[in-house]
Amino acid sequence: MRSSLPVVVLSAFLFILFAGHAGAEPNAVENIERQIRIKAEQGDASAQTDLGVMYASGNGVIQDDKQAAFWFRKAAEQGYAKSQLILGLMYNEGQGGVAQDYSQAVSLFRKAAEQGLATAQYNLGVMYARGEGVTQDNEQAVAWYRKAAEQGEAIAQNNLGAMYANGEGVAQDEKQAAIWYRKAAEQGLPTAQNNLGAMYVKGEGVVQNDKQAAEWYCKAAEQGDAEAQNNLGVMYANGKGVAQDEKQAVFWFRKAADQNEAMAQLNLGQMYFNGTGVPQDYAQAYIWTDLAAAQGLEKAVKARDSLANVLTPAQIEEGQKLVREWVATHP
Repeated sequence: MRSSLPVVVLSAFLFILFAGHAGAEPNAVENIERQIRIKAEQGDASAQTDLGVMYASGNGVIQDDKQAAFWFRKAAEQGYAKSQLILGLMYNEGQGGVAQDYSQAVSLFRKAAEQGLATAQYNLGVMYARGEGVTQDNEQAVAWYRKAAEQGEAIAQNNLGAMYANGEGVAQDEKQAAIWYRKAAEQGLPTAQNNLGAMYVKGEGVVQNDKQAAEWYCKAAEQGDAEAQNNLGVMYANGKGVAQDEKQAVFWFRKAADQNEAMAQLNLGQMYFNGTGVPQDYAQAYIWTDLAAAQGLEKAVKARDSLANVLTPAQIEEGQKLVREWVATHP
C-alpha cells in the first residue's frame, strides 16, 4: 500500500487557476490582460496573482517566469494566501525563476496555511513528514493534514489515512485509516481508491471483502493508477472478487508494466513463462522479468536468474536487446 502523496505540483495548480481563462478569444484575452494589469499596478493582490498566472502560462502575454514570480511576490507580500502558496511551490521545485529553497517554501506554505488555505496546509504537512525545510515531525504533519482534510482536501485525507495506517505521528488506527481513505476515494482520488482496496483485501479497518477491493482497484486502475492496475490484475489472476479471467489479468498487468510498475512487470513475465492468459513465450518472460529486476525487485532477480537457465545464449541476447529498446521508448 502506498503511504502518501507528495507536495502539489506547481504546474498542476497553475493549470487549475488558468482554466478560468481557457478557451477565450484572443481579443477577449487581451482585454482581460489589460484590465488585470491596471488593477495589479494599483496594488490589487488578486489581480497581481492573476497576472502572475498569465505570465506563468503564457496566456495573453509572452511567457515569462521572472515576471510571474515578480507578481506572485507582490501579492504574497500583501498577505494574499493564494500567491503565498504559488510562490512556495516555486521555491519547493526551484521553478519559475527562483532557486530551490525548502526553507522559503515552508515559510510561504505556513503563511498561507495559517490563513486556512487547505492546499497550503496539506503542503506544509508534507514538508513536516519529509523533513524538508523544517525538522522532520510526524505529529506536525498529522496536524496540518487534518486541518486540510477537514476542509475536504482529498490528498490530505489520503495522507492522514496513511499516517493512521502506519502509526506515524498518531496512534495506529486502521478504522480511522479506512475512514479517511474512503473520504478521499469517494472524491475520485485514485491513490486513495487503491489504498482502500488494499484495506478490503486485508480486512484492515473494514470487514474483509474481495468484491469491494476489486471495485475500488478498478476505479483507480481506470484512472491510470499503476499500482491499482497491478492489484486488479492479481484479483483477476486469482479469481478474487471477480470471476477468474487470465486474459484480463494480463491486460491489467501490461497496463501497469508499461508504466514501469515493477511488480506488474514480474507478474506479466510469469504469465508469459507459464503461458497463462497469453501464449507461452520465454523471451517475453525474460524481458519483463529483467525490467522488474533492474528496479531492484529481489523476487524478479531470482526469477530472471532461473529463466536464464532455460534460455539459450541467443535468446538471452535477443531478450536483452528488446529490454534496451523498451527502456529507450519509456523514459
